[in-house]
Amino acid sequence: MNLINKKVTHKQFGMGSIVEQNDSSIEIHFASENKKFVFPDVFGEHLKIHDKSVANSLDKIIQKKELERKEEESKKEEEKKLQRKYQELRLGHEKLMKNHKLHPESQMVFWCDTEEQNSSFSEWKVFSGEIKSGNNKGMPNKPIRLHQNSAVLLTEINSDMPEKDRRILGVYMVKEDFIGKLCEDGYVPAHSKYRLQLTEQESDQMLFWKYYINEKFPQKMTWNTGKYRYFDNLWMAQILRDIVSLKSDPEERELAQQFFDHFCKMNQIVEQELPEPNGALMRE
Repeated sequence: MNLINKKVTHKQFGMGSIVEQNDSSIEIHFASENKKFVFPDVFGEHLKIHDKSVANSLDKIIQKKELERKEEESKKEEEKKLQRKYQELRLGHEKLMKNHKLHPESQMVFWCDTEEQNSSFSEWKVFSGEIKSGNNKGMPNKPIRLHQNSAVLLTEINSDMPEKDRRILGVYMVKEDFIGKLCEDGYVPAHSKYRLQLTEQESDQMLFWKYYINEKFPQKMTWNTGKYRYFDNLWMAQILRDIVSLKSDPEERELAQQFFDHFCKMNQIVEQELPEPNGALMRE
């Protein structure tokens, strides 16, 4: 829109003529001096243009800009709300971290089917499944016991094999800031560093029931239902200690040792006081 030479009347400076114009400002020549104003904001209350056709076009421009301004303010306000919500969540997260009390059974053992054996190690996460009944049926399970001190043990058993031959495939600490109580999607992601995958030969030597026992039925080796279960922190430490012993590659052994040391620190376990495995397999 070309406004050059258009006549205007300003509330304070009187009549004038527009002599310069760009997208953000206009310059008006009044009787005694030239004045610059913000465009198109100056039009309306302070400045009137004499040409009615141009005035109508300006009104539309002003209305559009006002709408854009309100949308921008609304966007900024929404961003502030999101920022406040993020701050509240972060403070709540820090409080949970700070006030966390160790649960003696805050480790997870997961039963991987064939497909999950691949995805668990490529994506380094597992899905805790869905709630089967009640008001929350179909919603993801919340692994509420898992915290910074928790590790996830990945196991498998072929359909034609007895349960006592369940093998350990790998293990990982949960992600550094993971809190099971706040997990809405049911996925348990891995720590950026502490994650181990065993070879076939190593898995054959790491049988789950060497460590795990159902105290109510110490002679039984049955999984029954469900994708996962919680188990004792000490048992996980025993598993990690044995994985260290299994590893022959120096780099893998060093990582396994660091994993074990970190786990013991997070679970307040003294290595020298860690008992030998005494699972159901050891009691046959």
